[in-house]
Amino acid sequence: MKKIYVSLSGHQTSISLEEDFIHALNQIARHDKVSIASIIESIDETRNPNSNLSSAVRSWILRRYMQVSKL
Repeated sequence: MKKIYVSLSGHQTSISLEEDFIHALNQIARHDKVSIASIIESIDETRNPNSNLSSAVRSWILRRYMQVSKL
């Protein structure tokens, strides 16, 4: 597990992700030409407030890959 530090709504926060998810997040950010922070901020704004941000990011990445692969 590694931590990613981002600023959300003006305050510093961190999420813990496995290396594979960090790699996937980097690939998506490069492909979409956006920052990792902007992806995480978007996920944070739309996630269920009762869910954990790290889990929400993992789920978002999985859905994105499934959408691209059309599974």
